[in-house]
Amino acid sequence: MNLEDNVGDIIGKSRTSANVSAEDAAAAAGLGIDEFSALEETGKFARRPNLQALAGKLGLHATKLEGIANGWLPQKRDLSVWRELRQITTAGIGFKVNCYLIWDEVTREAALFDTGFEAQPIFDLLEGNKLQLKHLFITHTHADHVAALDPIRSRFPKSKLHSSAKGAPVDQRNRGSDFIHLGSLRISNRDTPGHAEDGVTYVIGNWPDDAPSVAVVGDAIFAGSMGGAKQLADLAKQKIRDQIFSLPPETLICPGHGPVTTVGEEKANNPFFA
Repeated sequence: MNLEDNVGDIIGKSRTSANVSAEDAAAAAGLGIDEFSALEETGKFARRPNLQALAGKLGLHATKLEGIANGWLPQKRDLSVWRELRQITTAGIGFKVNCYLIWDEVTREAALFDTGFEAQPIFDLLEGNKLQLKHLFITHTHADHVAALDPIRSRFPKSKLHSSAKGAPVDQRNRGSDFIHLGSLRISNRDTPGHAEDGVTYVIGNWPDDAPSVAVVGDAIFAGSMGGAKQLADLAKQKIRDQIFSLPPETLICPGHGPVTTVGEEKANNPFFA
């Protein structure tokens, strides 16, 4: 799976949040404005930009930005280590979104994290593994993450909905003290606003065979990048540092777009973080 953001996307996001003009960024990169615009648009360049100087201008980590430009990818993970975890990727117009299904191997109780665009792949997994959907956790309420919410709620009306949306009924809102058991699995939540006002990360622990914890992060962070946050970029980055990077380095990060990664890999390779 390709990265959600290429080097041009990363430059564009950081330039917007830093309020740097395209002309000033182009000058730092040693490119003409047309060359720079093409870089942001496509992630490709005919003449290599000065990424060290550009990173300094935009507040990015230069060596890590060079790594993305040179084709860095997170290590491919064998998700069978987490036997009862599935990534489900569905396609909208021009982009794809991930959601995640977990379950307890003994009780067959399941939890879904976001819905993606289509309900049928989720139904197929539930039926194929003889599972009962008990919980539905929403990382944030952007349309691509909740597009299939209605058919899933119709099929499983007794499943408990969890979100940090301000307009959600009180009994559906996440609380910092929540500690939910799904059989032997344990699910907690950490606020990660920035990309979305209601952004939240769910941490799943106590996996069989001592598999590392899993963090379902929505669009807070991607492999090699982060969700667009514009004026709230500083808040978004601080929440990632405090709430995600504080987890053990082997923690599996399951983002809303792009490949899975780990806390350790992102601390070492994500150019938004020193």
